[in-house]
Amino acid sequence: MRWWGWGDPAHAPALPAHALAFLRETVGVAARPRPPVALERVRLDPPGCSETVLAELRGIVGAQGVRDEHRERVLHAAGKGYLDLLGLRAGEPGGAPDAVVYPASHDQLRAVLELCARSSLAVVPFGGGTSVVGGLAPLRGEHGAVVALDMGRMGAVLDLDVESATVTVQAGIRAPALERHLGARGLTLGHFPQSFEYVSLGGCAATRSAGQASTGYGAIERMVLGLRFAAPVGDIALAAVPASAAGPGLRQLLVGSEGTLGVISELSLRVRPAPRERIYEGVFFESFDAGAQALRALAREHVLPDVARLSDEQETRMSLALAGGGLKGRLGRAYLGLRGYRGGCLAILGFEGAPQELAFRRGRARELVADCGALAVGRSPGEAWLQGRFSGPYLRDELLTQGVMVETLETATQWSNLSRLHRDLTGAIAGALDACGTPGLVMCHVSHVYESGASLYFTFIARQREGDEIGQWRAVKQAACDAILDGGGTLTHHHAIGRDHAPWMAREVGVEGIQALQAVKSQLDPAGIMNPGKLLPFSSRG
Repeated sequence: MRWWGWGDPAHAPALPAHALAFLRETVGVAARPRPPVALERVRLDPPGCSETVLAELRGIVGAQGVRDEHRERVLHAAGKGYLDLLGLRAGEPGGAPDAVVYPASHDQLRAVLELCARSSLAVVPFGGGTSVVGGLAPLRGEHGAVVALDMGRMGAVLDLDVESATVTVQAGIRAPALERHLGARGLTLGHFPQSFEYVSLGGCAATRSAGQASTGYGAIERMVLGLRFAAPVGDIALAAVPASAAGPGLRQLLVGSEGTLGVISELSLRVRPAPRERIYEGVFFESFDAGAQALRALAREHVLPDVARLSDEQETRMSLALAGGGLKGRLGRAYLGLRGYRGGCLAILGFEGAPQELAFRRGRARELVADCGALAVGRSPGEAWLQGRFSGPYLRDELLTQGVMVETLETATQWSNLSRLHRDLTGAIAGALDACGTPGLVMCHVSHVYESGASLYFTFIARQREGDEIGQWRAVKQAACDAILDGGGTLTHHHAIGRDHAPWMAREVGVEGIQALQAVKSQLDPAGIMNPGKLLPFSSRG
């Protein structure tokens, strides 16, 4: 992973000339490119762990399992959120772990947490490094130093129970490695977030991730059947069972705990047969509301595609603009124009499964969306989306180089409220950008669909307010989070709370809800070492 951005360093970020021209005309770009500084120019405070503590850590995980050199600390200084990248690219990440520790087993993990609790070292669990909400910020709270606990050495498949369709893994395993292991046996987990190429499964569970195909396969919390969990005070082991009525859902309390209570070391996950056929196609709707009505109808009849992605008018316009002025792009616009579509919204419907089941579900789905005025435009849009489904973050890096602010946020709400929240949140984001003197484009899509409602995933771009990029971001974040909670949405559908959303958490769950979570934290993490400043309003114990 690039230390200053996303993905494979060999993957050259590129913004086509027509896309750059579109951005220059619509939101504006910097007078000259702003590349990231060189790695050696990233400024860090000297590491603060004492030699005594480092020696004790090495005694637990081995000499190669404790690192405190400059590059290693930079690589673990932040995730991939907007604030993270601003700091990294400028060479001022605002903090870094004093050391990086790599446990290789649950017992080593257990011993590291006990040592950190005794030594007052804050611990930030680190999986794939892909958090976009400040979940990896190396905050130390009242503690003398902070360590990043990298789970990269705990990536084994421990068991595959084919009869029970359950795989048990160490939490540090990366999603592609698990899919390769399952694919060789005709199985799949079906969890494909946009960060798929880098995420760890433990990180997905800790942040309650939802993959792009969650409409069909379910989000990660529905896949977790059992787990092993190390907290500073001790272990929690929950067996893999299909269901349980043994009190409140402790599995669900630990899934989504964001490293603030302890660390997931092992997971037992539900798997499924790998699809024998995939069909991804595009349809156009005259309006976002018409598309939402169609998705609701599919949910009610239980014929939803595995991927259901509906872009609003602005996102559709942006997608067509970035497709360029080539023959394919011109023909696509002419095809829509001949049928009366001067704007409209593109939806991607992706069906996966056994051929006979897929054919039935797809056939009925096509009938229902046609009843809502959908215009089928073939498989090319769906296949193009499938091919580029993990490439968005690379584009973000190039936009930042061009001085363009690009940020995402997401929420979910009920069908009866979806249209209003989409309108109000779009207006709140646009209004905040206008107030900053940087008018922008605000785009949205639905990507996760339920019988009772759906997600709304927003992307917005604007020219950066040079010299006050953080202030610009904070103004938009404040307006957006207030609009979400005022409008009946949730702070996050799948990005988690992290540092960035923590100030609004009390409005999401109430004061009593915060107190209940803090009581659990005080029991499992009495010294308050686990991921300070995340999930809960900041305090030494939460």
